[in-house]
Amino acid sequence: MSAEKTYPMTKAGKEKLEQELDHLKSVKRKEVVERIKIARGFGDLSENSEYDAAKDEQAFVEGRISLLENMIRKAVIIEEVAGNSKVVSLGKTVTFIELPDGEEETYTIVGSAEADPFEGKISNDSPIAKSLMDKQVGDKVTVQTPGGDILVEIKSIQ
Repeated sequence: MSAEKTYPMTKAGKEKLEQELDHLKSVKRKEVVERIKIARGFGDLSENSEYDAAKDEQAFVEGRISLLENMIRKAVIIEEVAGNSKVVSLGKTVTFIELPDGEEETYTIVGSAEADPFEGKISNDSPIAKSLMDKQVGDKVTVQTPGGDILVEIKSIQ
């Protein structure tokens, strides 16, 4: 029997998921039901694209609600470990430079549930995060990327 999947995330990440869930349940669900009701008034449901689109959206919303409820129920909040800010771990923000060109990048390592590369939040399951985990400032690390391996040096951990 395998262990039940958990979702590591920050407290803020869990709150963001709870807000999305609340919005889907209190606003979006009602909007979709209203769209279905209006689309039914257009006549024959077998050839009614508005009805089909509304039913598809309803299936998406209900699926997302189910996923969010599961993620929130199985969330494991990442606690800041006092005195251990020298090692890259979940919840830490890491700045590194690519060698030899010196391009600097900063990422916060979070659980997959709250990963958003456009906000600088990468999943602990990503190749970059896996390469950086348990490393310290000054360490040189080879990171596997889709474009090939790169060498980076860790500059700071917060």
